[in-house]
Amino acid sequence: MRDFLKHWSPRVQTSGDLRQAGAMPYAVIDGRVAFLLITSRRSGKWIFPKGAIEPDTTPWDSAAMEALEEAGVSGEIAREAVGSYRASTGGDGATLVDVDLFPLKVTTQHENWREKDQRLRHWATLPEARRLLADPILGRLAASLHAQVTGSK
Repeated sequence: MRDFLKHWSPRVQTSGDLRQAGAMPYAVIDGRVAFLLITSRRSGKWIFPKGAIEPDTTPWDSAAMEALEEAGVSGEIAREAVGSYRASTGGDGATLVDVDLFPLKVTTQHENWREKDQRLRHWATLPEARRLLADPILGRLAASLHAQVTGSK
């Protein structure tokens, strides 16, 4: 049932405490788009940085802060989400939240960051990112951003 609900609706209206913001860090290197993936602390699966929207902070600024804390990158954050997905949160994974994912064009990759000892990070092209990402919806959102950045369909 949780899997059904997770994939049922890519965007729904939820209360603020059940909505999070995430960043999709990317860079264009030699004409190719690369995405920065990180591992989750709980399961070790490949994901994009995400977390609670901080009080008095815009969702995109919260997403940029998560990218800095979890992946050690900073850059130009978009104010419009590439899309949203549903994720489980909490220790038991029983609570579902909707996550708006904002593109972050990486300009700086830091050597030291807050969660460096808790996560791995990995740059991947779209085909590899789609294979590695834990949730197929994240792969589809990455493909959507890839098409926007490259001007392809």
